[in-house]
Amino acid sequence: MASLNVGNLGEYLREQRNAAQLSLRQLADAAGVSNPYLSQIERGLRKPSAEVLQQVAKALRISAETLYVRAGILDEREREELETRAVILADPSINERQKNVLLQIYDSFRRENGFVPEADETDTADEADETPGADATPGADDALKADATKDDNPHS
Repeated sequence: MASLNVGNLGEYLREQRNAAQLSLRQLADAAGVSNPYLSQIERGLRKPSAEVLQQVAKALRISAETLYVRAGILDEREREELETRAVILADPSINERQKNVLLQIYDSFRRENGFVPEADETDTADEADETPGADATPGADDALKADATKDDNPHS
C-alpha cells in the first residue's frame, strides 16, 4: 500500500470543489463533515478516513476510488480493476449471467498474466464457475454466444 500523501489529496479536492463551483462550506454540508475539518483536509493537515473520502466523493460526484488512490489508501492498479468490474456490473445491456461470465473471463486473463485475485474476487469467480457452460474462456465464449442468440431470437 502506498504511503499517505494528503497534500496531493488536498490540492486535488480543492481543484474538484472549485470545478464543481462549491464553496468549502457547501461541500462540507453536502458531505456531512465540518467546515474546519474539510479545510484541514484540503490544506494537507488531516488524513481523512475512507468513509469521509467516500462522502466527499459522493458530494463532488466523482469516483471515491480516485480519492482513495490520491490518499494512498488504494493502489492505482487496484482502482483500475475495481472500475473495470464496476463498469461490467453496471452495464444494463447484458444480463446477470453474461456479467458473471465476463467477470470470470476477466479474472482468467488476469491470472494468466500473473495477477492473483484477492480473496473476495475469488469468491465472485467461484460463483461464476458454478454457472453451466462458463468454466473456461472457450466455454464462456460459447455461453455468451448462446445467450446472445437467445436474446436476439425469442423463438429459440
